[in-house]
Amino acid sequence: MPLYIYNTLTRAKEAFEPAIPGHVGIYVCGPTVYADPHLGHARGPIVYDVLRRWLHYQGYRVRFVSNITDVGHLTDDADQGEDKIQRRAKLERLEPMEVAEKYMWRYFDEMQALNVLRPDISPRAAGHIPEQIELTETLIRRGHAYVANGSVYFRVRSWPGFGKLSNRDIEEQEAGARVEVREEKEDPRDFALWKRADPEHLMRWNSPWGVGFPGWHIECTAMSLKYLGDGFDIHAGGVDLQFPHHEAEIAQAEAAGHAFARYWMHHYHVLLNGQKMAKSTGNLVSLAELRARHEPMYVRFYLLNSHYRSVLDFTDEGLEAARNGYLRLLNAYREVRRYLPQAPSGSHPGLEQALQTLYRDFSAALDDDLNTPQAIAALFNFVTELNKALAERPGRDSLAKAEKAFAELGEGVLGLFPPRVLESQLGGALLEGLVGLLLELREEARAARNFALSDRIRDRLAELGVVVEDTRQGPKWRVEV
Repeated sequence: MPLYIYNTLTRAKEAFEPAIPGHVGIYVCGPTVYADPHLGHARGPIVYDVLRRWLHYQGYRVRFVSNITDVGHLTDDADQGEDKIQRRAKLERLEPMEVAEKYMWRYFDEMQALNVLRPDISPRAAGHIPEQIELTETLIRRGHAYVANGSVYFRVRSWPGFGKLSNRDIEEQEAGARVEVREEKEDPRDFALWKRADPEHLMRWNSPWGVGFPGWHIECTAMSLKYLGDGFDIHAGGVDLQFPHHEAEIAQAEAAGHAFARYWMHHYHVLLNGQKMAKSTGNLVSLAELRARHEPMYVRFYLLNSHYRSVLDFTDEGLEAARNGYLRLLNAYREVRRYLPQAPSGSHPGLEQALQTLYRDFSAALDDDLNTPQAIAALFNFVTELNKALAERPGRDSLAKAEKAFAELGEGVLGLFPPRVLESQLGGALLEGLVGLLLELREEARAARNFALSDRIRDRLAELGVVVEDTRQGPKWRVEV
């Protein structure tokens, strides 16, 4: 079964076919780095990280590009207001590029904690001013842009395709719906490609039209075309970027004579108290705050438990449920790795069948528009059958395949079991030996009916994060993250 993606451009699920067989180019709109990242900023990177991993697993070579916006994103998300980074620089009494560096690395640190693979290329808007100027000059030359008072605007009426991504009729778009219309524009719907810098504006470059800075939309068009080329495969980002940002990206590229992205993916918001998380409103839960209280893999698992095209309302109860579910999978993986070295040779028919079902259902889920909740459900179903098999002491051949399935699908594709977490759970030979010795002493105490000592050993281990469970096959233990 091929991978099907819901393409926002056609409003339908489509079989994915890369422009170049065996190669996939992906561009994801990255963060504007002027404040600490919050939970809402994690959903897109995690979703498209799984997409990237799934394509790798299927044998594709992937070039994954995700930009850093460090100039041009104004406070009104349009053509007026103050640059968000410059405003933060004034508040913190820093240079704008100091602000960008500070919050860019904080963003990367949080993504690393969530086991998100680094992009192959992370282009910064301020580092691609020549490309943006060149693209703007092309649009002027082709009659799709004009200079006004040192700024350059895209002439929306000159491009009939404007609105096709968001399904908006150009004639029905309201002028100045979000900000006061600038008198220098020919048409209130026109948007800035280059902005004249006022004397107090700190971020400024020379251009053919005077000193200024790029518009927000032109940045992503220039950088995506530079690194992925005409007609690249997938462009992704938050649903709030669909209009005007992504709509403007398409118009700029196509009006300049370039084929643009063929598939468009948009993830929906993470809500808090029923409202979108946003730095501008303060209605958010920071990733640093979550990491201080929770293992980051709980957060990754929580976000993957809902489909990327559905709105997710964050709750502490939901995160706790995700923690419990994650630990069930992690401990099953740990049990396989612990028992494998001592397992007898041979296979287990029930476990072999469960593995076939897992690979089939997992693949069908991700091929259906990256349905991560169904992929996780396939893992849970497998763990149910795995636990039955473990009670029967399965053979080494089947257990090795189970370990491989956890490594390939659980970590390789879903990114849930990085070595940092897995190794802390397994603990190495020292932890295995010490816990084993304590459990032997506990069993001796139980046999001698010294239940006070038995309970003390169990309770003390629990305080240290080692949970002991008595079963018919003997005591089992696991480490809570």
